[in-house]
Parts: sequence; C-alpha cells; structure tokens
Amino acid sequence: MRRLAAIAPIAALVILIAVFAIRSLHRDSHVTPMAMVGKPLPPLMLAPLDGGPLVPLRTLAKGPVLINMFASWCGPCVEETPALAALKAEGAPIIGIAYKDAPAGSTAFLAKYGNPYQRVLVDRDGRAGIELGATGVPETLAVDSAGVIRGKWALPLTADAAETLLKQAAAAPRG
Repeated sequence: MRRLAAIAPIAALVILIAVFAIRSLHRDSHVTPMAMVGKPLPPLMLAPLDGGPLVPLRTLAKGPVLINMFASWCGPCVEETPALAALKAEGAPIIGIAYKDAPAGSTAFLAKYGNPYQRVLVDRDGRAGIELGATGVPETLAVDSAGVIRGKWALPLTADAAETLLKQAAAAPRG
C-alpha cells in the first residue's frame, strides 16, 4: 500500500505531462488573438519619434490606414521592409509605432532600412501595444475611416497580406 502511495504522485505527473504534450501537438501555433478587430482604436496618446508633444493616435489614424508596430531589435521587422516600401511607393498610408524600443534604435533602423511611414510614434513601455491587442512585433492593423480596427496581421507583412489589410481598411464601416 505504501509503495502505491509513493508511486501515485509520479504516475499522475507523467499522465499530466502526456496530456499537455498531446494537446500542444494539436494546437495551431498561428492562432492570432483578434480581440480588438471590430472595435474602435483606443484613446492613445503617443510621442512622435522626431520629438514634440504627445499625439492622439485616433487623429492620425483616420483611415483607411495601416498601423505597423515594429522595433529595431526585431529580425522579422527587417524581413517586412520590402513590403512596407512597396506600400509607400503606391501611396498607402502607414503609421509606424516603435514598440518597446529606444528612440535612437528606431531612428537608426529607419535610416538603415528606409522609412515607409507617414508618421512614427513611440510606445516605449509597450502599453499602447497592449491596448491595441498586440502579441509582439511585427504586427499590422487595418483601420477604417471611422477609426475601427478591421484587420490584423501578426507576422512579417507580405504583399498579399498588405492587399488584404488595405481592403479591410477601405471597407465601409459596419453599422
């Protein structure tokens, strides 16, 4: 009986590990939380990268517009720079938010890879990212003309993803 009592906790632990391992193998790792899609932009005040007073994001993001969160320390952010540059060349409105990044790092990143943004804002502590439902960087949001988030892309932006997001941003606001 004592031997069974000693083995029971170990057996329970092994069973729990097996259950969690099996569940994780069947989990879609590309699921992106979309809690903010369909909701208005939160009332965020962010500092411009080039200095000056805080700016309300809602006044800049009168859509259709894309909001792209990036960081100088983010490898995948470098990967998406060609797609962002192509969007800029087509005249697509894009607002950049430097997420949890030092302004000097953001400035150097934009100097090295190009600045595709109409405006660049700073989210030094990551609070704006949380308010926008970000799970990391890079991440791009599509915002319509009513200031409602209509789409989200949580991977390096591609031409196809950008086209989809722009269509979502341009869609008529739902009432």
